[in-house]
Amino acid sequence: MEKNKFKLSVFYSEVKEELKKVNWPSKEQTIGTTLVVVAVVVIVTIYLGIIDMGFSEMITRMLG
Repeated sequence: MEKNKFKLSVFYSEVKEELKKVNWPSKEQTIGTTLVVVAVVVIVTIYLGIIDMGFSEMITRMLG
């Protein structure tokens, strides 16, 4: 049990050291990237919705 505690403490100390090396994005970069992602999601959602409505209408006309 004591051996596992030692390994775990070593792991956490190594993680802490690695996190100090991370180059975190600025607030402006994070906001800009988030806005791009949201815009792309909205555009793809609208596109897929239009495609879905078209296929639904086509299937309805074929079966009806």
